[in-house]
Amino acid sequence: MKKKTKVMLAVGGSIIGLAAIGLFGAGMYFYQVAVVPAPKTFLSKDKPIKKSSPLYPAEQWYKNADKQKWTEISAGKDLKLDANYIAADKKTNKTVLIAHGFMSNKDKMFSYAYMFHNLGYNVLLPDARGHGKSQGNYIGFGWPERLDYKKWINQVIEKNGQNSEIVVFGVSMGGATTMMTSGVKGLPDQVKAFVEDCGYTNADAEISYQAKELYNMPRWPLVPIVSMITQVKDGYNFKEASSINQLKKNHKPMLFIHGSKDKFVPTKMVYSLYDATKGPKELWLSKGAAHAQSFQKHPKEYTRKVKNFLAKYVH
Repeated sequence: MKKKTKVMLAVGGSIIGLAAIGLFGAGMYFYQVAVVPAPKTFLSKDKPIKKSSPLYPAEQWYKNADKQKWTEISAGKDLKLDANYIAADKKTNKTVLIAHGFMSNKDKMFSYAYMFHNLGYNVLLPDARGHGKSQGNYIGFGWPERLDYKKWINQVIEKNGQNSEIVVFGVSMGGATTMMTSGVKGLPDQVKAFVEDCGYTNADAEISYQAKELYNMPRWPLVPIVSMITQVKDGYNFKEASSINQLKKNHKPMLFIHGSKDKFVPTKMVYSLYDATKGPKELWLSKGAAHAQSFQKHPKEYTRKVKNFLAKYVH
């Protein structure tokens, strides 16, 4: 009997061990999918912009714009970060920092740069860690980037003067970066307002949602395992990468934009985000817009919403 029990325990232990190895292997695979910067099969490929597109004038302007190269050292990891700075046509104290999305880069934010340029702003477009020309081998989902943006903000003030009036704007992961930045302790008074477009509540919720949508997988146990791997390798976890928790610390104005047909970052997320912030706020649901398509679908209305909101706080 004792011998049989020992055999059963040994077999059980082996099965548990194999299961643990299998889960860790799956975790490493999905860590590559979610956190390592590389082409993603689930992201749609960029298509050439036709002359008939409302984005065409913006693309042509950006190609020919006088771009200054700015660099910064990331907070904590000593990574060299890269950015383009485009001065306004007329000297101004107004500057916008534009945050791009997951596996995007600064150059793909040309339409928003064009919009703000036409509104009279200087424009700073950083590449996030692990994106574009910035160093890094992981995606931060906005959490480590929030501290990088504080450094970019300080650089704007240093170069453009203490009278700077600064707006932080972002789309998708950049929207989450914007919201996470809003709750950073000691943010300079020169930051006057935020505009976020289709950002998520927190990285854990968004990755869990995508695991279900893309792979029909439940959150547990793989998402916590991938989060644990990310904590060990990159110094943060998915639950702490929370836009909602940061918004609870924010008292500055924020405009929330979300497409009513967003199925990548589900539209319902914006309501809890809107409720969380403590400062002056407005919410615009872009009718019929899919993820990160609000500007392309309604460029004039989008520009008007942003202009009218910021006019209250930036002069």
